[in-house]
Amino acid sequence: MDKPAGPTSHDVVSRVRRVLRTREVGHTGTLDPFATGLMVLLLGRATRLARFVEGDRKRYLATACLGMATTTDDASGEIVDRPADGSAVDRPTVAEVEAALASFVGAQRQRPPAFSAKHVDGERSYAKARRGEAVELAEVDVVVHAVELVGYDYPELRFRVSVSAGTYVRALARDLGERLGVGAHLTALRREAIGDLRVGQAVPLEALVPETPLLPPLELLGHLHRLEITEAEARDLGFGRAVRLAVDRAAAPGSAWSAAVAPGGRLIAIGRVERDEFRPQVVLEAAQR
Repeated sequence: MDKPAGPTSHDVVSRVRRVLRTREVGHTGTLDPFATGLMVLLLGRATRLARFVEGDRKRYLATACLGMATTTDDASGEIVDRPADGSAVDRPTVAEVEAALASFVGAQRQRPPAFSAKHVDGERSYAKARRGEAVELAEVDVVVHAVELVGYDYPELRFRVSVSAGTYVRALARDLGERLGVGAHLTALRREAIGDLRVGQAVPLEALVPETPLLPPLELLGHLHRLEITEAEARDLGFGRAVRLAVDRAAAPGSAWSAAVAPGGRLIAIGRVERDEFRPQVVLEAAQR
């Protein structure tokens, strides 16, 4: 789906359930209400694939406002840091902005926004923050794979960034403002890609109809090792039984998971190769007795 600004991710799931008439709907990554762009919705048995997609890297086009920070790190929050006189601010140059953005590339520790869905003492962080309670979230490991400046006209700047799962672009905007010494917050965000999927392939939420074509589950798993199997092996896997493999069919080095694919490109199961066997962990196509 191509999510518009306004609805929550839960609203999108509810719309899909209603239009496609199924209760089994999940998604692989929340977007804030103000954010737009790609959401991957999983239906039926494909909801079991969420954990194999959630870890894919994501690409965003972001817009930030320099010169002021907010309580939420985006435009929905209260301003907590704004110069009394805008002319007194040393406006960062293009070169300074580009250098600051480049400094984020690589593995790092990131402090999630206080207004986030992280759990603190069994409660969502944003619930505590809304009550005015001080929230100090632990830093998490994230990776910024690439970042580039798209446009800059102070106080607004646009940048494109590719990040690991769990990275908050709001926090990147906040930290960018801190590194530039002027404060900043996120004003717009569009998710352009998740793994190999692009927002150009997505269906706008308002265009969703019962006849909307669905992608086959295998489209989500291009990053997994692919194991070609026979119909007989597909039947065994459909019953949850392991399949013995010859040496030349072992998983690629470093492959944590493999996708077992039957003739015709049917995804049968996701599993692990252990010694000379493929052991299914998630079965997508159950065998018929």
